[in-house]
Amino acid sequence: MSAARRPLPSAEAARRPAPSAEAAPLPRRIPPPPTDTPAATGVRAPYAAGALTLSADGAYAARLTRGGSEALGRGWYPERWTLGGPEPYTVPLPLDQPEEPDTQVVPLADGRVLIRRRVADRHAFSLLYPTGPGTGELPLGTVECERMTLIAPAPDGASVYALAPGIFTTSVWRVAGGSFGPEHVADVPGLCSGGVWLDRTGRVLALDRRPPGGGPVKTVAVDLERGGEVTPLLQIAPGSNDRLLIADPDSGLFLLRSDAPGRDRLGWGVLGSALPVRFPECLCPADVTVTPFAVQPGQMLMPESCAVALRIDGAAGSWLGVWRPTGRRLHQFAAPAGWQTGSGSWSRDGVLSLPYAPPDAPCGLARLEAPEDLPPRAYDGVRGDPGPADETGTQPSAAGSSPVGYRPVPLGQAYPRSGPAPG
Repeated sequence: MSAARRPLPSAEAARRPAPSAEAAPLPRRIPPPPTDTPAATGVRAPYAAGALTLSADGAYAARLTRGGSEALGRGWYPERWTLGGPEPYTVPLPLDQPEEPDTQVVPLADGRVLIRRRVADRHAFSLLYPTGPGTGELPLGTVECERMTLIAPAPDGASVYALAPGIFTTSVWRVAGGSFGPEHVADVPGLCSGGVWLDRTGRVLALDRRPPGGGPVKTVAVDLERGGEVTPLLQIAPGSNDRLLIADPDSGLFLLRSDAPGRDRLGWGVLGSALPVRFPECLCPADVTVTPFAVQPGQMLMPESCAVALRIDGAAGSWLGVWRPTGRRLHQFAAPAGWQTGSGSWSRDGVLSLPYAPPDAPCGLARLEAPEDLPPRAYDGVRGDPGPADETGTQPSAAGSSPVGYRPVPLGQAYPRSGPAPG
């Protein structure tokens, strides 16, 4: 098997030195880090220098990287990864001068790369593409504002949006995919961050918003075709901070982070469903931070069977987790050496692709099939797992047809923190 496509080793194997590359694989389970060693809790921000960003369909990726040769110099430059072909490969996209470390890049579905640069008091946008031995650049225009941050590529693969927070409102801009360069789309009252798409058309965007007068952070749904009409999406408790981390438009499965249970915990729910938000113990292991980064698509009426890929950060570094709501178990694996931490995508049939940069090749793509979960009753008696399946509330439920109509789920409908945490 070539280095560009290899299966993932067990997580334990990555944390213990092996005498050689042919050493026998070790058990999959990862013991918790020592209690006297503080766990790393920082999560790298998306679009930061060196972070890999995937296109909406996962066929391309882009990052800002440093040159390591005389031809590319020693400064920062954009690099595009092609992941959708038979073998992954990279294409450097340097221009006449190096980029600043705060430059952001986002790949489009057609292979071009959007780049955002800070130029004095403006943010300039261009599309980069390979042309012969060099790099072509198509300027799109500029936006004058103090701060601007790109969000996840829109589902259509051609549009990219950005947030420009002000004193009392946050402006939403379409900086690629419009007719005449950057276009102002909406103004949302309050300070907004995040950016999760709730549909496949790129119409409804979920943002984490702090109200203009202060108060807890709540996720709202913004309808971009109605001038930025705002609808509450997450309201777990009146004073809790509730942030949407990821959502799948097909099944409606979403994961959030909320301090409603008494401390920040990872929970899950189904958009458009009457079922409560749940905070399973398996998603809150001690001394680590768990962050979802990909949800299996295409499970239209089976949100509880969707596989979710999670990044786990602890004192020993970063590794990989896979979880399903019905399984109620967090499977843990070692990430491939050189994994572009926190990046990856699922296929509809449950294969996770993880881009990585091996020492002996420009890039690679490791694949992991979602592990099988035992029937729910097989987990009875395990700490944090519920009892009989018919008491868990994890029966399949369809997502609502209109994401704008999603109603908030109050904590009063969720399981109490003192009782078992269904998975």
